[in-house]
Amino acid sequence: MTVVRIPTQLRELTGGAAEVDLEGSTVRELLAALDAAHPGFGERIAEPDGSLRRFVNIFVAEEDIRFLDGVDSVVAPGQVVSIVPAVAGG
Repeated sequence: MTVVRIPTQLRELTGGAAEVDLEGSTVRELLAALDAAHPGFGERIAEPDGSLRRFVNIFVAEEDIRFLDGVDSVVAPGQVVSIVPAVAGG
């Protein structure tokens, strides 16, 4: 099982849960499992073609997946995956 941390803005989709336990060996598999367990989650963080929306950052064990293999990044058992919305401002 892998712990996926859910940002406050999306917890309405997980019944208020800040973390969910999911099965998957890649970020893509975990996101599919997240959407299956909590319908509507996928459309909030991904484009229709399956790519992540620009404002969504995902980290595997504190490493940004943009610098790994994107949604095909491998997730080892026990690693934590964090979904973090982008923050901007001045």
